[in-house]
Amino acid sequence: MFQSIMNVLSLWALPGIILLILTMGLIKKVPLYEVFTDGAKEGFKVSVNIIPYLVAIIVAISMLRASGLIEMAGEVFAPLLAHFNVPVDVMPIMIVRSLSGSAALGVFSDIAHSLGPDNYATTLAAVMVGSSETTFYVLAVYFGAVGISKLRYALLVGLIADVIGIVTAVTVCNLMFA
Repeated sequence: MFQSIMNVLSLWALPGIILLILTMGLIKKVPLYEVFTDGAKEGFKVSVNIIPYLVAIIVAISMLRASGLIEMAGEVFAPLLAHFNVPVDVMPIMIVRSLSGSAALGVFSDIAHSLGPDNYATTLAAVMVGSSETTFYVLAVYFGAVGISKLRYALLVGLIADVIGIVTAVTVCNLMFA
């Protein structure tokens, strides 16, 4: 019963929000089409402004993967990772997740394809992908969009949150799946 209610709610949530926004706009006599097109224009300007940041992230990820640095880091940290029951195959997720969500999903897809869906490394990688944020992407896109250039504390807090997410993912997976 509860699951069927949740299915209906999730199915109608987005259309309901859109209808609510349109209804409120009509009630308040907002020129909906003009406001929508103005917002689209602003969105285009923002996307053009953040292109350099996105290119920098893509280049950094490509350089890390092509240079073999990610694999070397996995080999260096293998004894430490083994102590905490973390497969070396998951190391690329730990490195790439802060940079790009799509790169992390690509790495996760490689792990799941090569090791299979029932493997502990695949489960841990899936939890890690869901437990951390794309810190550098967020800083580049959102901070770049509004012109914030002093990122020191936001970067520090974001990276600390990523580390906490990874540690929590390892702890939860060790308790539940190992």
